Amino acid sequence: MALQEEFESQGNFLFKYRGYLPILILLPGIYVFMQMEANSDLSHDVKDMYRLICLLVGLFGILIRAYTVGHTPKNTSGRNTSEGQIADELNTTGIYSAVRHPLYVGNFFMWLGITMLTQNLWFCVAFIFMYWVYYERIMFSEEQFLRRKFGEPYLNWAAKTPAFMPSLKSWLSPKYPFSIKKVLRNEKAGILYLFLLFFAFDCLSGYVLHGEWELNQNLWFWMFVGSCVYYIIVKLLAMTTNFFEEEGRV
Repeated sequence: MALQEEFESQGNFLFKYRGYLPILILLPGIYVFMQMEANSDLSHDVKDMYRLICLLVGLFGILIRAYTVGHTPKNTSGRNTSEGQIADELNTTGIYSAVRHPLYVGNFFMWLGITMLTQNLWFCVAFIFMYWVYYERIMFSEEQFLRRKFGEPYLNWAAKTPAFMPSLKSWLSPKYPFSIKKVLRNEKAGILYLFLLFFAFDCLSGYVLHGEWELNQNLWFWMFVGSCVYYIIVKLLAMTTNFFEEEGRV
């Protein structure tokens, strides 16, 4: 198999099993975190401040994803595991005029914030390398699909738009207005998982330091509870009403 076809095949495979990537990050991350936490002499207040910084990095990723999703119509530059890749039109305006894969940029910052919780520089460097290798293949396979489907328009857009490091020199205003409903519906799981993991790491810290599991009703607890409430409300509204239905934006 030629290298081009091999990269595309690997990308399709990695996309299909992308749900396992968090496990590859979390399992060694938990071990590194426990080792760092057991040997840390930082005060509780300093640790909380550092975790807030990590959370801001993760939320920055959420914001990138929210802005991207909010301005995209139905079935553009996306895909699912049962039907393959889907793209009724090529996104080239808004954030897509600054970077070709904004959702993966958002994912990177979300996971970087969680990875930073380990307090280990080398683990963060390892994560960045693994993310690059993993998603490089996925981006390659997606771009092969877009290239075959859209031809010259895709090549012209790709020639002036970086793949992962954003550049604003060719910025174009978004073609579609921002849809807060689409963001609330599509990003509910990502927000829940982000706050869940920060709460879980806080509980793990208590176990490492005190030798028992504790449920402290602190900031991390209430942020997790709030994300659960948000997730349940959006899920129920989507199941029982047409509140989130918008023509061309599902």
